[in-house]
Amino acid sequence: MGDTDAIVLDGFLEEETVPGDLYGSTARFRLTVSPTDERTDEMILPCSVADPKMAHQILHELTPGDQLRVTGYFRLPRTPDEPMWLVVTEMTLLQPAPTFVDVFTAMLERYGPYVCYLNADTDQVPVWTETGAWVGVADTLADLADLLNAYEQAHDVGGD
Repeated sequence: MGDTDAIVLDGFLEEETVPGDLYGSTARFRLTVSPTDERTDEMILPCSVADPKMAHQILHELTPGDQLRVTGYFRLPRTPDEPMWLVVTEMTLLQPAPTFVDVFTAMLERYGPYVCYLNADTDQVPVWTETGAWVGVADTLADLADLLNAYEQAHDVGGD
């Protein structure tokens, strides 16, 4: 196969990579490829790498969610029960996956019948009941218990 037969695809690393052999000189991974923004056009493509340097990079430097550009050749099945995969000859990291801190700067947390909005940018904690009734704002997470006790005393225990 010549260089003109190679295919170039952009996609996201689907999950953790795995060694292809006992020594880690080869690697296997799955790439989510979506040529359009339509979810129905999306496919998960098994990939393999035989180059030891590239295998080391894939096994030790990449994380799920990284955006990659891979170049390689399709390995078509020889029997009906054999899978198709892409034999990767070149790989480029286009964009690393977002880090945990970048993704989760705010979240909702439940405390019994209460829902709290925790935001890393502020110490204040807004609180609602699970039915949507406003409870108030605690100045800090440590003040949350006092706010909930005051609310329960003013509204009968368990009532709105």
